[in-house]
Amino acid sequence: MRARQRGATFIGMVVIVGILGLGLYAAIRLTPLYFEYMAVVRAMEQTAKENKGNATSPGQLRSALDRRWTIEDIKSIQPKDIEIKRTGGGYTMRAAYEAKAPFIANISLVAAFDKSVVVAQ
Repeated sequence: MRARQRGATFIGMVVIVGILGLGLYAAIRLTPLYFEYMAVVRAMEQTAKENKGNATSPGQLRSALDRRWTIEDIKSIQPKDIEIKRTGGGYTMRAAYEAKAPFIANISLVAAFDKSVVVAQ
């Protein structure tokens, strides 16, 4: 005898749409964090390019980063949180931080970022 049931049921389709909807909502909530991370990377790379070959200090680098932070409206990390170490003939700027985005009720999404940029002298 031939079975009469074919295809997905309504409940099955609702579950699939719900899972896809949650995934899409998570992506929407994480997008601003990644845009801000790209602004942090851009600010660090432009600061490194601007100070390449110049005699600079960590204070001057932080000041330059602070100006770019203000322009880019970066809120997840502050210039004082950037780790600046002397390496070889220059400095290495490292931004390692976590950014949170609220998801549903008391559940948050956390993204961890870590970027290092070398300022050659």
